[in-house]
Amino acid sequence: MEQAFDRDFWERRWDQVVREHPEVVATRPPNGHLTSEVGELEPGRALDAGCGHGGEALWLAAGGWRVDAVDFSPTALQAGRSAGLELGADVADRIAWIEADLGRWSPPPQHYDLVACLYVHIAGSVAEFVTRLARGVAPGGTLLLVGHRPIDPETGADTPAAGQVQVSVGEAVQAIRALEAAGGWRIDVAEERRRAGEGSGVDAVIRAVAPDRPSAQAEPSPAFHTT
Repeated sequence: MEQAFDRDFWERRWDQVVREHPEVVATRPPNGHLTSEVGELEPGRALDAGCGHGGEALWLAAGGWRVDAVDFSPTALQAGRSAGLELGADVADRIAWIEADLGRWSPPPQHYDLVACLYVHIAGSVAEFVTRLARGVAPGGTLLLVGHRPIDPETGADTPAAGQVQVSVGEAVQAIRALEAAGGWRIDVAEERRRAGEGSGVDAVIRAVAPDRPSAQAEPSPAFHTT
């Protein structure tokens, strides 16, 4: 039977991880792709789309960003919120924890100086998903996408992401180039990078910059629950 990577699956996964390995959740460092790709950016308003336990949102907030951290797992959001409180008000007050399903939720148009989305399973069209997130990037802002590829290109073996649909270089670049044709997006990074763990394959890493001038936008985002 094919695994459904839906809201219930990830809530069960996070509940298990938080109960059985709370120390791992509390001490896990932010993703290296994020820190290397956006570490030199001037802090502003950021979206962490699919934030999980919030390691990246907390790192961004500690660096001066104001962060909307979106996930559909209440358990993961609570873990992130608790970790933020442990770090103090300077960090905790910079993060809004938002319970929403990225399969339907859209960011406010041209709202964020940084939109980051790491390792999110995409239930529908990858192109539509990338386009929807990209529309939330403010003029001159940055879009960072990272996806764990399901097959190791060197060995042909399944990776831990087997069965999931995450962003690939090809699909993300195609979606961004469609936006670029409408007005000036620039793709700075579009490559696969080998992961450190043996047999874990590669990550697709895409970093793009929105045009400096405002553009026409789609409909406003649907309602969501902020916690």
